[in-house]
Amino acid sequence: MTKKTSGNTTLSSLIEILHITDPTLPIGGFSHSNGLETYVQQNLVKNVATTQDFVASMITNNYTYNDGLAVKLAYEFTLDNNIEALLKLDIETQALKAPFEIRDGSQKLGTRLIKIYGKLLNHPFLNTINKNISEKKMVGHYAIIYGIVTALLKIDKEKAICAFLYNAAVSIVTNAVKLVPLGQTDGQQIIYDVQQLIEDQTLEIMKLERDMYGVCNTALDIKCMQHEHLYSRLYMS
Repeated sequence: MTKKTSGNTTLSSLIEILHITDPTLPIGGFSHSNGLETYVQQNLVKNVATTQDFVASMITNNYTYNDGLAVKLAYEFTLDNNIEALLKLDIETQALKAPFEIRDGSQKLGTRLIKIYGKLLNHPFLNTINKNISEKKMVGHYAIIYGIVTALLKIDKEKAICAFLYNAAVSIVTNAVKLVPLGQTDGQQIIYDVQQLIEDQTLEIMKLERDMYGVCNTALDIKCMQHEHLYSRLYMS
C-alpha cells in the first residue's frame, strides 16, 4: 500500500516521531527495566523523589553520552551514507554495554525495530544494514537503528534525539510505577518535571563530538550485572 501524505511536512514528521516512539510499538521495551529493578530491590529507589533522581541521572549521566549520542552519530553517518562508520559505532556499542542483559536487550530491541521498518520503508540503505546484521558484521543496537531510521524518515535530528530521551524517561517511569510502586499521578508529575532536563540534554547531545561517546557509568553497569542474580525479577534487565 502506498503511503498517503497531506503535503504538510511538519505534520508528517510529527506523526513519524509519534509512531517510532510509540510505547505500543511491538519491540519489547516494556520487558526491560535497565537496572531499575536492582535499585528498587536495594531500596535505593523507593519513592517519588528517588525515582525522579534516578530518571534525571539516567538521562544526564547515561543516555547523554551513550545511547542518546549514538542516535546522533548514527543519524549523521546515515545522511553521509557511511556504512563503515555505522559498523564501527555498532561494534563500539557492543563493547561499551558491559552487562550482558543490557547488551542483549539493546540488540533485541534494535533487530525488532529494523524488522518493522525494513518492511515499512523497504529502503535500500536499511536493506544493506539488515544484510550486515544477517551476516553478523553488525549487531544492530537499538539506538543505532533508531538513528538510522529517523534519518531515513527525514525527521529533524534534534527532534529525533529529544523524542528518544522522552521515550526513555517514560519507559523508566512506567516501570517505576509498577516496581516502587508509585501512583499514576506521581508518575506523570515526574515526566512533567523532567521535560526541561530532556530539552537541555538534547541540546547538549547536539554539541557533543564523536570522542565523547561511551563515557562510563560504572554504578549503573554494576546494578545491571547484579540484576542477573536477583532472587526474584519482573523484568529481563
